[in-house]
Amino acid sequence: MARLVLFNKPYGVLSQFTDTAGRPTLAAYLPIPGIYVAGRLDGDSEGLLALTDDGALQARLSHPRHKQPKTYWAQVEGIPEESALERLRRGVELNDGPTLPTEARQIVEPDGLWLREPPIRQRAAIPTTWLEITLREGRNRQVRRMTAAVGHPTLRLIRHRIGDWILDDLAPGQWRELAVAGPVQRRWVDRAGYCPLRRA
Repeated sequence: MARLVLFNKPYGVLSQFTDTAGRPTLAAYLPIPGIYVAGRLDGDSEGLLALTDDGALQARLSHPRHKQPKTYWAQVEGIPEESALERLRRGVELNDGPTLPTEARQIVEPDGLWLREPPIRQRAAIPTTWLEITLREGRNRQVRRMTAAVGHPTLRLIRHRIGDWILDDLAPGQWRELAVAGPVQRRWVDRAGYCPLRRA
């Protein structure tokens, strides 16, 4: 039975367990030996990070050929018009080629969102907007590059979902462990004991 750990990665923490430059890493939060990141997040991004001890599951979650959907909440500069959202949906031409089509829509600020430390830069004359964007590929800094390409730089980026699993009520720095028994049957266990998995 594979182990899967869902972790709410705080801002500024690297998606790795060691760093020669002394920057914050996962080692300060996850005292679990033998697990590896399945799909990284940049240091300046937050939210759902999956780790596992199973190589096949790691590949299924992270390798581009599986096109595992990943959903992000992006706080962007300005108020995108529908034409900008449609460009995101169709795919955007980046310096490493066109992106695949995405799902993109404007949303209200997500409920229960935690304060980021440090906070984003605020400009009194420029409003911000929250977008929900779902990708099926995983290029370097893809969401940030896509929103910048349509004229709305990302100020804050939170990954909310990876495939079947969602961030749910995990606070920054908290984690939950699941025992993955197969493609259908799943359960999760955390420090408080066993509970049914809340699926999206």
